[in-house]
Amino acid sequence: MNPSLRNGLLASLLLATAALGGCAGWQAPQAWEKGALARPEMTMAGDSLGDRFDQHIYTSKENASGGYGVGGGGCGCN
Repeated sequence: MNPSLRNGLLASLLLATAALGGCAGWQAPQAWEKGALARPEMTMAGDSLGDRFDQHIYTSKENASGGYGVGGGGCGCN
């Protein structure tokens, strides 16, 4: 095996091991930390107006009722 290829594979293996090792010490949040995590700006969808706008655009383009929920509709060009 080419020495530079072997060194590259070894370096990749060490990097992957170090990256995965950083996840090993993760713990669930304590009771006193959950108050900060429950704030509206900590949610994945913190912007409700933006989400409603995105849903409106999606519904309009797909011509489907319900958006994410009920399927159906489509562009109507069958």
